[in-house]
Amino acid sequence: MVGSLALFAENKVLEHAVGKTSWTMPSEPYLALFTTAPTSEDGTGGVECDAGNYARITCPGTNWGAAAAGAIANSVAIEFAEASGANWGNVKGFALFNAITEGDMILWGEVTTPKDINIGDTAKFAIGELDVTLD
Repeated sequence: MVGSLALFAENKVLEHAVGKTSWTMPSEPYLALFTTAPTSEDGTGGVECDAGNYARITCPGTNWGAAAAGAIANSVAIEFAEASGANWGNVKGFALFNAITEGDMILWGEVTTPKDINIGDTAKFAIGELDVTLD
């Protein structure tokens, strides 16, 4: 799965890089799953999972390896809670936000192979499976 920075983060990085304003690191980033991946770098067009015990999960900096060659990937396996009560649907995308609900999208991407998350299933990402690049 390859993702990229969202427009919000791109603008913050540019302003930080030229000395206009510093960008405060998100204190607790949250990983979200989508049945329809966002269609724009501003986060619009996406449909986030919203049923069956689904919730965004914290995905702190310790879950990520060091950036190299303009890319960064998860350095630990990442696992959501088990779907219960209702199916989550066919997960096609992911995003990292600066809030547990709503908030600004920091990065996003589509999953390589969409997967149905039904009651009893657990959405998981193996080490290195979330790969984000600057483009």
